[in-house]
Amino acid sequence: MDLARLLTPRSVAIVGASEKPGALGATVLANLVRHGFAGDIHLINPRRDTIEGRPCLASIDQLPPGVDAAILAIPGPAVLDAIRALAARGVGAAIIFSAGFAEGGADGLAAQAEVARIAREHGMVVEGPNCLGLVNNIAGVPLTFVEMPPLDVTGRPCVGIVSQSGAMAAVLGTTLTGKQLGVSAWISTGNEAASGVEDYVAWLIDEPNTRVIAMIVEQFRKPARFLDLAARAKAAGKPIVLLHPGTSSAARDSAATHTGAMAGDWSLMKTKVTRAGVVVVESLEELGDVAEILARTPLLPQGGVAVLAESGAFKALTLDLAERIGMPLPAIGGATHDAIRATLPDFIGVSNPMDLTAQALVDPDLYRRTLAPLLADPAYAAVVLGIIQTDIGTCARKFPPITAAVRTLAPTKPVILAGLDEGAPVPPETIAALHAENVPYFPTADRAFRALTRLLAPERYQAVEAVMPITLDLPRGVVPEYRAKRALAPHGIPFPPGDFAQTPDEAVAIAARVGYPVALKAQAVALSHKSDAGGVILSIADEAALRAAWRRLHDNVAAYDAGIVLEGAVVEAMGERGVELIVGARNDPEWGPVILVGLGGVTAELMKDVCLLPPDLTRDSIVAALRRLKGAALFDGYRGAPAVDLDAVAAIVQTLGHILAGTPAIREIDLNPVIARPDGAVALDALILTA
Repeated sequence: MDLARLLTPRSVAIVGASEKPGALGATVLANLVRHGFAGDIHLINPRRDTIEGRPCLASIDQLPPGVDAAILAIPGPAVLDAIRALAARGVGAAIIFSAGFAEGGADGLAAQAEVARIAREHGMVVEGPNCLGLVNNIAGVPLTFVEMPPLDVTGRPCVGIVSQSGAMAAVLGTTLTGKQLGVSAWISTGNEAASGVEDYVAWLIDEPNTRVIAMIVEQFRKPARFLDLAARAKAAGKPIVLLHPGTSSAARDSAATHTGAMAGDWSLMKTKVTRAGVVVVESLEELGDVAEILARTPLLPQGGVAVLAESGAFKALTLDLAERIGMPLPAIGGATHDAIRATLPDFIGVSNPMDLTAQALVDPDLYRRTLAPLLADPAYAAVVLGIIQTDIGTCARKFPPITAAVRTLAPTKPVILAGLDEGAPVPPETIAALHAENVPYFPTADRAFRALTRLLAPERYQAVEAVMPITLDLPRGVVPEYRAKRALAPHGIPFPPGDFAQTPDEAVAIAARVGYPVALKAQAVALSHKSDAGGVILSIADEAALRAAWRRLHDNVAAYDAGIVLEGAVVEAMGERGVELIVGARNDPEWGPVILVGLGGVTAELMKDVCLLPPDLTRDSIVAALRRLKGAALFDGYRGAPAVDLDAVAAIVQTLGHILAGTPAIREIDLNPVIARPDGAVALDALILTA
């Protein structure tokens, strides 16, 4: 597709042109005129000879050949014929405003598929259907029915917007403009019949004026391509910020594994795009705030936040909020502490957050003297000034020295100013002066802190290493425990001593070899969750108990489902207690491999104290992720228990990543539970599902 014919057209046709105020075609024409579009404009309406003094064609067939872009401001039922006619005239691109396609039932889906077929056959770019069009402010091209005033982006840091929702694209554009940022382009993709968000992200990566790409996406239709583009954008120094609804939707159903049930679509998506360098936010406000920080300031290094404030109560509130949202506030120490201590009055303590009191009103250079050591300290990725504004006079005393300090220090990391009293009469020129020094201004400190927390999330700084693929020879479908263990054990996944038995005598022989007490576990392809069927009997003390357990095991499963035929049972030595975990892996057909690890037990699916990890993390990164779990205190010896070997758990996670890379037919692997002990970790159960 030649996106230039859509995004920087030299000629535009409006199909359904109108002079009626408020009509879609009328607004598109008004936008083009208002923006001074220099190309040819062709109007099409069979009931008009002229519109706004411009000649009007009766049909698409009268267009000159090779028009770049056409806007279809017509009802849905007329779209297909219009697309066919545009293709016949060699029109390069079309924007379909109309709804009622894939979202409107079987007939609409068929019509959308036909639009896509025509577009592919003729090399036509189609935006939509069910979209609001686009605005390219760099080229002065407003192809939308939203009334758009011209926007001069000269000298402004620019954000490019790609959104499946047209309304949200326009809203975000307004938000960013209100922050005195430039919007290089906003593009709404709608139903994505023949072009999608990935196509426009690729264009924005190459668009020289765009510093940041902001996205609102409800579904990625080409996840693998987007991940490649995200990595390319990161390499180009153009961060992507993503708002993706769906955190409340139910996890994808899985017939076989706990891993599949807990690794929901949104969490999986977030894990994969974060690994590719995308910043994921959870509200429209955060999207604008994070985009502003990235557009105005250098890319944040890894580190924490330093906070300079003017209130002891606000200092306490900041500490509370930082703990809730996970914002790192490293203590001020060493040379930085000494440098700040030397410049402060005795009554101001050195801490993070630091309460400067009202001293800066009489000593305005205090901002510069405290900023300088903090900006030089690699422990801090950003500095936030929480300023009490109150009135115009107070602003006049505080803001100029802060602006001058930033100008003098020329920081290579963000300095952000946040007002504590939203609604204070801060003069616009005061904020503009901050923006001229690339200082973002926030009306509340909470918003600044939440945006920085997104940017400093530890998941964004995980270390990775090369994956060494491991190939397993597996049957198709559900691979029961005994077969899964035979496949996994040779590659370093630790299991208890034991084996598979098909008769009571074989079970007795295995128990004699591994030593009592033992566990007995039913085995069948149709029995994914053995405990639900009474298919697990523990702590069997001797041969007589084992033979009785064999009979009871078969009776339990038959009572649960008489149609299940057991292949036999696994006999394993009982082991020591430890911290119970769930470790699993999933090879998503769209997003690729991901590993799940977290606290296990019967509440694993209820509490979901788990994390999803990329398959290529270093062992240290895996251990760090485990320590971010809510129940991480258990790993260090809770209530007198010994600390456990997290490195051994990380080794299991790494091995699963290698196995997924080498065996793409695997859909899911479930190791549940994995028992972490002081001297290692062992997986008590295993289940594999293949495609």
